Amino acid sequence: MQSKGYAVLEASKPLVPFQFTRRELRSGDVALEIEYAGICHSDIHQAREEWGPAIFPMVPGHEIAGVVIEIGDAVTKFKVGDRIGVGVFIDSCRKCGSCKAGLEQYCVEGMTGTYNGYERDGKTVAQGGYSDTFIIDQDYAITIPANLDMAGVAPLLCAGITLYSPLKNWHAGSGKKVGVIGLGGLGHMGLKFSVALGAHTTVFSHSPEKEADAKAMGAHDFVVTKDPKNLASLAKDFDLILNTVSADIDLTPYLELLKLDGTLVLIGLPGKPYEISTPTLLAQRRSLAGSMIGGIAQMQEMIDFCGEHNIVSEVEVIEPSYINQAYERTVKSDVKYRFVIDAKKF
Repeated sequence: MQSKGYAVLEASKPLVPFQFTRRELRSGDVALEIEYAGICHSDIHQAREEWGPAIFPMVPGHEIAGVVIEIGDAVTKFKVGDRIGVGVFIDSCRKCGSCKAGLEQYCVEGMTGTYNGYERDGKTVAQGGYSDTFIIDQDYAITIPANLDMAGVAPLLCAGITLYSPLKNWHAGSGKKVGVIGLGGLGHMGLKFSVALGAHTTVFSHSPEKEADAKAMGAHDFVVTKDPKNLASLAKDFDLILNTVSADIDLTPYLELLKLDGTLVLIGLPGKPYEISTPTLLAQRRSLAGSMIGGIAQMQEMIDFCGEHNIVSEVEVIEPSYINQAYERTVKSDVKYRFVIDAKKF
């Protein structure tokens, strides 16, 4: 299948228009026409080789929302015309304990990324969603509810599931107090989900100007973190705190906000390891944990939850020609709250 999109031809260079050939449709595959593709900060890290050596040319993108245009002869999950989504991975070993438990993102052999890697055959280079078409095994795509705006859906396939999964795993809900550090592309999804799950939700931010947005999205409280006194007054008050920022912040003041058996979950990826205060963990039997996206079953659960509660990401839709400017603005956190490419313009 011929496809056109935008690619990085070598590390740290601007993205440029790019035409390429996708692999043939296999019996269990579906082909989709991409309508919208989100821009994730991890796209930028990989395009700039900030996470190690990469494969070029690289078509980034793992927040993909589109419509099925063709199916393989063994496909039973989808039909032509269905609205479907593709996220951070497109395959896994399918036989390890994690895969069998529906936790494909923790595949023992390693999940197959949507781009910047090889498919399971070890030969086919996976190219991502900054393009007009895509091919995916039916088992690694999900159905998008009819009532959700497709542009707002695209970031749910990464930013959405990345926050939904820890909230569910640590049982956020009625009677629980949840804190969300940061109100960006990830944080605003954590806020929306936490509120919808029934938890009392507080946003921690160094930007006072974001309070109005946080309250509009349902935040019960908003704490400006520039003044340490604002945190100290909330000691031993939270069941769960989600750290969505990638900055090198001091975690100790946030760990001190956790009550007995509370958990601080790391979601953002900082540039260097955190320093951890062991006495703070011991004091209230607190836990420090990490979480990464979610499996296919939970992705479907998440998107269905979004359909029921009319939840989508706050987005700025752009044309492909604006991708490079969007990258620079994303690095500067100058977006409310996620850039989404109109893939119909490729």
